[in-house]
Order: sequence, then structure tokens, then C-alpha cells
Amino acid sequence: MNGDILTIPEVAALLRIAEKTVYTLAQRNEIPAFKVGSQWRFSRTAIKSWIDHRTRTRQSGAGSGDAVASAGVVSGSTTKVQPKGKTGRRR
Repeated sequence: MNGDILTIPEVAALLRIAEKTVYTLAQRNEIPAFKVGSQWRFSRTAIKSWIDHRTRTRQSGAGSGDAVASAGVVSGSTTKVQPKGKTGRRR
């Protein structure tokens, strides 16, 4: 069972993306993840299945956008992405 549970840095290395991106995907429920206390953890099997699903969806032409960044694969629902704009803060 050693190595079946991954941390954010391990998932980032596996996907070759920034750790912040993994964290954001987990927060948005766009990647299979769970929390132990306040720390995110990932099942290696679930991540591999997620990758396979994303790859099949993209290859069949049913997917759109970036394979990592598009929403809704894990939960089956879509997530609305808010456009970047004014935050109300003054510079």
C-alpha cells in the first residue's frame, strides 16, 4: 500500500503541473482528492483513472479545452468559471 496515497507535490510531479494548480483543482473538486485534517491527499488509482477518463474524453472529441483545467469530470457536473475582472480592491 506504500505509495497508494499521494501528496500535492507528488501529484504535481505526476501531472507535470504546478503544485498551486493541483491545490486549486482539489479545492474546486475537479480532481479526485480528499482531506486528512487540513492536508489534501490523492489516491494513485483514482488519479490514474481520472487521467484515463480525461484522455478518452479528449480523444473521442467529446471534451473541450485543456485536459487538466476543464471542469466536471469527477462529479459529473460542470463548474462555472468566473471571468477575471475587478475585485473591488484599489491598487
